[in-house]
Amino acid sequence: MTALQPDRAVAVVGAGTMGQGIAQVALLAGHPVLLYDAMEGRAAKAAGAILDRLERRVARDGMSAADRDAAAARLRPVETLAQLAGAGLVIEAIVEQLPVKQKLFAELEPVVGPDCLLATNTSSLSVTAIGGALRRPGRFLGLHFFNPAPVLPLVEVVRGFATEEAAAERARATLAAWGKAPVRCADTPGFVVNRVARPFYAEAFRVYEERGADPATIDAVLRESGGFAMGPFELTDLIGQDVNEAVTRSVYEAFSHDRKFTPSLAQRRLVEAGLLGRKSGRGWYRHGADAVRPEPHTAEPCQAPAAVTLSGTLPAAAAVLPELIEAAGIEIRREDGGFGQLVLPGGTPLVLAFDEAGGDSVVRFDLALDYRTCTRVALAPSVTAPAADVAAATGLFQALGKKVSVLGDVPGAVVARTVAMLADFAEDAVGRGVADEADVDTAMRLGVNYPRGPLEWGRSLGPSWVCRLLRHLEAQYPGGRYAAGQALRRRAAAERSLLQS
Repeated sequence: MTALQPDRAVAVVGAGTMGQGIAQVALLAGHPVLLYDAMEGRAAKAAGAILDRLERRVARDGMSAADRDAAAARLRPVETLAQLAGAGLVIEAIVEQLPVKQKLFAELEPVVGPDCLLATNTSSLSVTAIGGALRRPGRFLGLHFFNPAPVLPLVEVVRGFATEEAAAERARATLAAWGKAPVRCADTPGFVVNRVARPFYAEAFRVYEERGADPATIDAVLRESGGFAMGPFELTDLIGQDVNEAVTRSVYEAFSHDRKFTPSLAQRRLVEAGLLGRKSGRGWYRHGADAVRPEPHTAEPCQAPAAVTLSGTLPAAAAVLPELIEAAGIEIRREDGGFGQLVLPGGTPLVLAFDEAGGDSVVRFDLALDYRTCTRVALAPSVTAPAADVAAATGLFQALGKKVSVLGDVPGAVVARTVAMLADFAEDAVGRGVADEADVDTAMRLGVNYPRGPLEWGRSLGPSWVCRLLRHLEAQYPGGRYAAGQALRRRAAAERSLLQS
């Protein structure tokens, strides 16, 4: 299916931040752009803002004056829906209210030609429900851009239950021609990104609610050990606590209160208090010119042990650690068998995320994206772990050149439990036909800037290991939140069968 030809007009309905961004994308792709907003004068004002941004591109990004002038000539604010009649694609970016969107498209349908694609930029509503009242719902679909639309490449191409394959493919081809990275997905709550991303926020909030660590420390661990661009507390302050919490609650409601999607009570209290993040001056953190960012908890220097014992083989994710430990001048005494753990001088196991032996006294070390290059490692000792062995574990990782954050008694630590849940959610999305494997990982890397796609990451850890971690978490927190999904369990069974063959 061919893309929409550049000489066909693209209409954008809604001249707010997202509408302006989408209009700018279509404009720079060479299309005439019609910009409409129901509020009088808003479309003209938005067009002026777009032209101001193009002017900055000339000064900053090397856009030529001729290209700027040509784009400016193609941009036309309009005052009525009837003026959108010649458009080949209409993209709606108005308020997230189902009746308002339904009414808009019911009015648009008789205005535009029969070959015009109709699209909603909704991030949380059902595409099927929005287009359900149309006479020709086959040409209706979701095109979910990410903010800022001119910068972020990802667009979710969402097929409603009635969307025709030709319409979805034409939209995908058009976005690809615009230089975007379109991923195709089914019309399910949260689509791909907002569905799969929920544990990134939820696990951090749970650790905080249980007083396992403060926001600054959790953010630092996920950035400096997990490789994420931002931690969940600072990211939700940037997004807006009200916006992020509303998406979480919407997905939770859509999945009939499935405990895997349970919203955070602590975040709800922030919203109720009006502490919405940067836009209100305070959220998890204080913002503003005089705000002081709290420092993450970092352990004081400790003496590294002269030697540790390696019992069995460490999990694949931590397989490089013996090499790093020996390179730091610490002796490793090896024992065959065992559960794949290091043993500290006082006899306490030092394990990745959870103790498969099920002992009472343990020091957990957190998962890292890459133990060679990470700058921080978190430890989560059990309450019964001897202080001397906690200090020895701290000194061990400090000897490897890492900052160390000592958390409370947090099952699964922080990065490990977060990545395990992300992998489970991603496997579930693929297993239920929401999107294919490549599109899920692409969506999470480009849409929310994850350092690795959750499918790739989970499979590098080993599906069986991820399942075992989730079983451990489910034992600590009964109720179903951490129960591995069927798709992940099948993946783990296939892995075990392959290893036994």
